[in-house]
Amino acid sequence: MNAAGTRRAGTATPLIDGVEKVTGRAKFTADLPSREALAGRILRSPVAHGVIKAIDTARAGALPGVRAVVTGADCDMPYGVLPIAQNEYPLARERVRYVGEPIAAVAAVDEATAQAALDLISVQIEPMPAYFAAKDALVDGAVLLHDNKPGNIEREVKQEFGDVEAGFKAADAVREAEFHYAEVTHAQMEPDCSLADYDAERDRLTLHSTTQVPYYVHLMLAQCLKMEASRIRVVKPFVGGGFGHRTETLNFELIAGLLARAARGTVKLELSREETLITHRGRPETDVRIRLGAKKTGELTAVECKVIQRGGAYAGYGLVTILYSGALLHAIYRMPASRYHGLRVYANTPPCGAMRGHGSVDVRHAFESLLDELAESLGLDPIAVRRANLLEAPYRTLNDLQVNSCGLGECLRRVEQASGWRERRGRLGPGRGLGLGCSHYPSGAAKPVHWTGEPHAVVSLRLDFDGAVVALTGASDIGQGSSTLITQLVAEVLGLGIDRIRVVANDSAVTPKDNGSYSSRVSFMVGNAAIAAAQNLKKVLVEAAARRLEVNPADVECLGEIYRVSGTDRTLAYASVVAAALEDSGTISTKGTYSTPPETQGGKFRGAAVGSSAAFSYGAQVAEVSVDEETGVIHVERVWAAHDCGFAINPLAVEGQVQGSVWMGMGQALCEETQYHEGRPLRANLLDYRVPTIVESPPIEVHIVESRDPGGPLGAKEAGEGSLAGFLAAVTNAVYDAVGVRLTELPASPDRVLEALQAKRRSERLKQTKAA
Repeated sequence: MNAAGTRRAGTATPLIDGVEKVTGRAKFTADLPSREALAGRILRSPVAHGVIKAIDTARAGALPGVRAVVTGADCDMPYGVLPIAQNEYPLARERVRYVGEPIAAVAAVDEATAQAALDLISVQIEPMPAYFAAKDALVDGAVLLHDNKPGNIEREVKQEFGDVEAGFKAADAVREAEFHYAEVTHAQMEPDCSLADYDAERDRLTLHSTTQVPYYVHLMLAQCLKMEASRIRVVKPFVGGGFGHRTETLNFELIAGLLARAARGTVKLELSREETLITHRGRPETDVRIRLGAKKTGELTAVECKVIQRGGAYAGYGLVTILYSGALLHAIYRMPASRYHGLRVYANTPPCGAMRGHGSVDVRHAFESLLDELAESLGLDPIAVRRANLLEAPYRTLNDLQVNSCGLGECLRRVEQASGWRERRGRLGPGRGLGLGCSHYPSGAAKPVHWTGEPHAVVSLRLDFDGAVVALTGASDIGQGSSTLITQLVAEVLGLGIDRIRVVANDSAVTPKDNGSYSSRVSFMVGNAAIAAAQNLKKVLVEAAARRLEVNPADVECLGEIYRVSGTDRTLAYASVVAAALEDSGTISTKGTYSTPPETQGGKFRGAAVGSSAAFSYGAQVAEVSVDEETGVIHVERVWAAHDCGFAINPLAVEGQVQGSVWMGMGQALCEETQYHEGRPLRANLLDYRVPTIVESPPIEVHIVESRDPGGPLGAKEAGEGSLAGFLAAVTNAVYDAVGVRLTELPASPDRVLEALQAKRRSERLKQTKAA
């Protein structure tokens, strides 16, 4: 509660942009006025791997109505989200490496003319051997997708902490298992789109785009177009979801810029659903082999894990993803010893990247599944095993991750009680069961992708004659409610109603730079910066009130709409305080910044920065499922999800984020997977790429746990990703409780469930035969 006696933070608050969205007034990139814009279209590779022998665009360029044609020859600068791993071009140069890779693009007066121009482009490609599975790309003698990456390995990681062999020797039980996870993609509601406007007279480019990271897009436009960054403006309009798909610059954004400059005008490049899904950047196909050891008490003694990821044709976030998978074995339970071996492998499929729960989801499912099996072998309840390994904050992990708050124990208590775990597990009857899964996630990377020495987050506030406080931020609200969060925090500090606060976001010509919305960094980092900016503004207002009231600033109480001299009835209205503050100086601007403390930025070993964070969220989930043993269909009946978000600045948004994480986890657990035939996508639409609908969505009972992190804004931590990974294990562990089979391949589609049930029956018959 602030000095005015009201609560802005901690109160369920509708999102400030909700009215625009539900009424249809919100303008997404594809909705922006563009009557004079040329239509952009992309010609894509029909083969998975090959050498480009020739591209002839002469006939396309001569077609009436065509204003520009560009190819790889028009951009010789690679791009990528990681400065040390940039090996992709907006338009392929010399080689193509996956079906659908952009080869050429045109801008024309309308879409029909643009398509006709694409049909006139002649491309000669000499096919090369292509690899669609990591194991094939790793075979000795396999053709290299990138000449500087021997063995088609993008990144190999080997990390060991503690005495692993001693840990397994000390264990009373050891279990090992292998898991396979299909590649999945984001399936965000809004397809990709960019609107690029090039001012030829001034050599300036303005890009509106569907992005989570306007700053990174700005950097890559400057790099690939060889333009001064000061001549580029990037604006993020409303965005219809991202989930990680848009956490790096994507080829279509750069192509739009290239086309606009070549055409010396405005180009709208709107991708179809199929093109958006081919652009991909989702979670890679992954194989996990994991071994766990524990004492009779359930205390873990060691973990050994090997992960192989099929990363697709280009680097993207690849080295970060494979490092995350190892780093986040830690920071959820006490772990005396660990060994990790990770391989990120190139293959001739669309590039993978970041996806909600980046790097953690598959390995966490494997860990939590095997932990249940280990508990059974020890005769212990799954919750008891997890309780035996809880962290007590503050805690420093073996791999130098700093944990300053942890509410996992309370999360377990909440879901245990709410689900009736003790009374109901194992007693629900045939085909019905309960399962548990736990998870965690960083509240933003402690070291940013582009290390510049600048603050991790900056928020500016402006106050003028009208008394409105304008918050300027580069943080991308992609539906998660970050602009609402900033509004609440500023209002909380100043004691004002949220109607006094206006947020202006994501325009590089106006707002301060922000690294973007990824790794759940915005609530923690931008939230802290917003509080700092508001505190600085409050200081200015208190000083102005003190001058007008002729007292010491220390004697002035800020009560929001009223400023009062302590212990008296002498007051000054907010409007009068603003007027006093504006005297002499005019418009008031203050700034707040945030950077992660050095002790949270990881250790000194190679790759130590990945996984490090100023805070970690925690979650526990119980799922109740029913399994039809005749059809193999799994139906999720109910979910109880407890999430430790430190402090719920907006409980309404937190609840929605947890529900969304559960729902997205359900897709990966039960039905979602990309598939390719000789590199051609088979599910590049939302009919064949099966996401759960409201029909399959179960009741989700959310329990908010508040452990109050000492470094968070009012104690808050992330809430948008940490609950996803736990759901997968909760479902598959519930399936075991229901029908006695452990599922090691996801999604748990009916055919896979039936295969597991049949294998169980064969095993039972074999045992009966031997017994007889």
